[in-house]
Amino acid sequence: MTSLTLSVCIATHNRGAFIGETLESIVSQATEQVEIVVLDGASTDNTSDIIRSWQGRFPRLRYIRQDSNMGVDHDFAEAVRLAEGEYCWLFSDDDVLKPGAISAVLEAINGGYGLIVANAEVRNADLSKLLQRTRVSFDADKVYKVTDGPQFFSDIASHLTFIGCVIIKRQLWSGREKEKYFGSYFVHAGVIFQNPLPEDALVIAKPLIAIRYGNAVWLAKYFEIWMFKWPDLVWSFTGYPDSVKLQVCPREPWRDLKNLLLHRAKGTYTLDGYVQWLEPRLGSWWTRAASKAIACFPGRIANLLFMFRLFVSRKPDRRQALLDLINSPFCFWRIRGQGPRPHVA
Repeated sequence: MTSLTLSVCIATHNRGAFIGETLESIVSQATEQVEIVVLDGASTDNTSDIIRSWQGRFPRLRYIRQDSNMGVDHDFAEAVRLAEGEYCWLFSDDDVLKPGAISAVLEAINGGYGLIVANAEVRNADLSKLLQRTRVSFDADKVYKVTDGPQFFSDIASHLTFIGCVIIKRQLWSGREKEKYFGSYFVHAGVIFQNPLPEDALVIAKPLIAIRYGNAVWLAKYFEIWMFKWPDLVWSFTGYPDSVKLQVCPREPWRDLKNLLLHRAKGTYTLDGYVQWLEPRLGSWWTRAASKAIACFPGRIANLLFMFRLFVSRKPDRRQALLDLINSPFCFWRIRGQGPRPHVA
């Protein structure tokens, strides 16, 4: 077999409705330098049948089905462990590659970077409508030197909440701690930021991926992830100044009442969420009362308030916040063709 340069590593669970389109987008442009490794966390739908049908058309597709679901972090780590390519692309199981994506990455690999980050566009759930042209607003590819760690963290950490953008040297991944980050939903961020990168990183400005917006498997955990898990992870990295971490997210965003009201407007903060996550953490009666009141506040009114605020705002990053609010169950209208709530940061 020709020496493998790139392993596209996919962790999946019950994605029979989407993974065929994902695999088609990869196989249609894969060369002999590319393999696909799919690790299945014990799917109970037709995921297995779909993947096996693609194996007949693409012999370098390896499919490993586990007896139980070990979680997305474990499964991605295991997929990379089983990979044979020099680089591993940690790809999502429902999004698709844009034409020319693999050739662009193979060309970038020639630069010897330790990490390559692919830009992405955002589309609705059936991919028929473009909702966001690009997640990283770069006009040209950008190289971050080893000494540029804090700037890279500030610029790119939020984009890295989307695992499908990560192309990393397998040797670099293998030499870093992973188990510590199991259960965080962001094992890749833990691997990348736990210590300074030993080699330069490249961010490809042209979107190479179409994200299927509103199709996440973690919707029920949305509040927990963005209020606790992601901030806890960001602030656990010791190699970056607090001022840089603040540019990515607050340390305890759940203490901000405006933030709670925004999550109420999105439909992700409820009375059950208050009881489970905030009541045990809040000390004063006033903050408990205010947080509980927000959890009971009419979600549709909160949605309208934030929609109006964003419509009159001139902030350049308002697009994502608007999409989140439009995709809320409290919104008066929804984007046709979308699923429940978003999985992009």
